[in-house]
Amino acid sequence: MLVRELERNMVRDGESVGDDVVLQELRRSIRADSQSSARIGDAARLFFAPIEPFLIDARADHKRIGRIARVSLDPIWAWINRDLIPAEAKAFGDDIGRALLAGDQPKADQLVRALHERALQRMRDTVIAVDSDEKARRRLAVQVGTPRAVEDVGTLVAILALRDPLADLARRLPHHIRALEGDQIDAIRTLLDTSAAHSSRDVDGLRKQETLLYGLILLMNRLAAPWQLIRLATCAADSDETVRIAETAYAVVVAIVLGETESLVSELRAELKAGRPITSMLKSIHDTARGLRTEMDLSVDSPWSRQLAAIRADVSGLLKAEIEATPGCVRRLLRPRPAKEIAPGSVLDPMDVSETENRVEYVGACRHYAGELAVNEVTTRAHSELTLYLETGTKVLLDSLRYAGEADRPFRQSQVEAAIRFCRTVFGTEYASLLAKAAEVAAQVVASERKAVQA
Repeated sequence: MLVRELERNMVRDGESVGDDVVLQELRRSIRADSQSSARIGDAARLFFAPIEPFLIDARADHKRIGRIARVSLDPIWAWINRDLIPAEAKAFGDDIGRALLAGDQPKADQLVRALHERALQRMRDTVIAVDSDEKARRRLAVQVGTPRAVEDVGTLVAILALRDPLADLARRLPHHIRALEGDQIDAIRTLLDTSAAHSSRDVDGLRKQETLLYGLILLMNRLAAPWQLIRLATCAADSDETVRIAETAYAVVVAIVLGETESLVSELRAELKAGRPITSMLKSIHDTARGLRTEMDLSVDSPWSRQLAAIRADVSGLLKAEIEATPGCVRRLLRPRPAKEIAPGSVLDPMDVSETENRVEYVGACRHYAGELAVNEVTTRAHSELTLYLETGTKVLLDSLRYAGEADRPFRQSQVEAAIRFCRTVFGTEYASLLAKAAEVAAQVVASERKAVQA
């Protein structure tokens, strides 16, 4: 309900300061509730602590670079305990429990680090062993029990191996960046380059590209507008040309942003199917598409321009069916009916009214973001149909309420109330308030006439 009200405010009055942050957290909570898994214990929580900034609340078959789905942690931990290092994991669970009970945090940290080192070596050996053996890869996938088992283990290895430089980078990065621009871009680039250079000389032979990749994801988590990560790539290339950007180490930025956008489109598909509000998602996809097209020259044919075009086409396909069906849904609910078609005392289904109101809000939101979402024509047509129908249809509904009898009055009243809700989204609060007052007058006329007849 809170998500819906915030999004209605965005559609009616524009974005307020902090709306995006609140909506992101609310959506994360909703997704976590809908895909809940058993809460892992203290041992697993401490083991996976360095992974926290790279976890996502998505399905386990996600395809986001440098990310692990939170729901995958439980099966991965089970695999570590059962197949990878069972003896060490059992000892760790016993020892960590005693350390936490005694409040000995240094001891707990020491135990976690020791288990990390042991698990890292075994996981590296495992990844190398299955690299060129398809049968071994399938066997590992069954053992780990996640749809992207090999990728998940590889990501886990990379993050745990980089845990110290990444922890240091996380401490030095700003906690929240409202706008990545100006001198701040140069300062953050220097910070990322320095961290990557130090990691590349680490005794473990860690690759500079991996440190940069996960450092960029850390940074993106702290951006109010994640698409602004692109500015690091154009700054590194000193150009907005895709060819020059692709030649820099920061080309991975574009892959990260496009991957995040594709994942957001998948979430949009799920939210539409579940009938939940999507205004904030549409805004995020719109802002990212516009940011990519503004910061980079995507007019020439390139893999990135084709990928963005595919994303926009996917979003357009998802939204068109919803938008085109909206005027018909409104007409179905508000259609004037003869009294003989109305069951005595019946009213409109509140669920139908709520779902249709969501659809009307989708159309309003799409009007704001139609250009980048490639739904200009269908949105304009649907909005015109809604406007015309509501402008002409509400008078008919008020007249029907004014002359309604005892049996059909509840239904007529529910139609007017639904119309008020739809008008609030399409025309604004003031128009809806005037319509509500007109409905009150119509109801008072009915009451007065009824008293006169009784007298």
